[in-house]
Amino acid sequence: MARLGGKAPAGARVGRSRPRVLPVRPLQSGAIGPDLPATGLSLEAAASPPHPSSLPHRVIPPDLSVVILNYNGRRWLPRCLESLRRQTLADRMEVILADNASQDGSDRLAQELIAGWPAARFVQNGGNFGYCEGNNLGARGARGRYLLFLNNDTYLAPDCLELLVAAMDRRQAGAASPQILNYQDGALQGYGRSGFDLFGYYSNQGDEAGVPRDLFIAPGCAYAIRTELFQALGGFDRELFMYVDETDLSWRVWIAGERVITVPEAKLYHWGAGASAPSTAEGPARFRTTEFSRFHTNRNALLTLLKNTEHLLLGVLVPMQLLSLLAESLFMLAVTRRPGFVWNAYGKALLGCWRLRHHVLSERRRIARFRQHGDLWMLRFARPVPERLLEVLRLFRQGLPSVDAATPPSPRAGA
Repeated sequence: MARLGGKAPAGARVGRSRPRVLPVRPLQSGAIGPDLPATGLSLEAAASPPHPSSLPHRVIPPDLSVVILNYNGRRWLPRCLESLRRQTLADRMEVILADNASQDGSDRLAQELIAGWPAARFVQNGGNFGYCEGNNLGARGARGRYLLFLNNDTYLAPDCLELLVAAMDRRQAGAASPQILNYQDGALQGYGRSGFDLFGYYSNQGDEAGVPRDLFIAPGCAYAIRTELFQALGGFDRELFMYVDETDLSWRVWIAGERVITVPEAKLYHWGAGASAPSTAEGPARFRTTEFSRFHTNRNALLTLLKNTEHLLLGVLVPMQLLSLLAESLFMLAVTRRPGFVWNAYGKALLGCWRLRHHVLSERRRIARFRQHGDLWMLRFARPVPERLLEVLRLFRQGLPSVDAATPPSPRAGA
């Protein structure tokens, strides 16, 4: 599902229709007796319980609401939706396909693909709201016990969602992710992040793939969360627009005293990472980036720490991440020789944090009201080796980074 570009306009207010409630007339003394209206029924029949078939049908809410945010995802939608139709959980889930004003006709294609599918509905967001607010709009009115925010550049093993829901019930998790495999060849792509390093970047150091465990951060391409928890946490932060959104949400899940888990027996296939840094016959391809993605990643990573840490981690991780960004910006300037790129991707990211300072303070006050775990407790996720150092080593194996033209971002179903 394509990651989205541009500044998010103010979203239209979405409301819910209120069911009509009929007044109930109190039962009057003596209403059953000689004054009973002549209806052709005996007194015994009138006083007996109604037959079950005459009672209103009770709608049982689904176990899972799958929210797919689409933006120019014509290439991906058919396989993604077909894999959802084939789910063993299909009779206990609903599908909400929210569109961020696609320009490639995929909004019309989506409506055609779900036509005649009672458990699926289409929501036109009416603008490009980015990943965060676009998904918030899609989740409004969801009826499932759990939400799954699913990228459209995915397809799922037939039992993926049944295993995911069962594991969340059994392990009493607030949020979860299936195991993420490569779309093309089924190789392991990832399963989220298990901790953070001294610079506030996120790490999987020392973890073994395929083992059920707690995660620090579930991946955003398939993020499952209990619906009432998502609402209580305030959903995705619309100010982030896109990138690092799952990191921010996972911080809040843990802060609220809930758990994030990986469910390795549930298999999902995702294109995204392969599209942003694909391999070639000669080995890994060169690392590519854009001003848009670097700006949002740098800004949102800092905002996440500023919002969610208390005092100890705030005083350690934020200064260390600032030092890391300074070193990285100098490295990128030396490699790309493009001062404009460095300013737009790094300098403006810091200015963006400053411009959102009132939002950060408001969020810190709001998060403090539901905080169950403080900084000392969160230290259990600290990892000793700087993740950024490992990324630099991988970068040199791939070759010097390439900065692409400032084009609208590809789908997060492709980002």
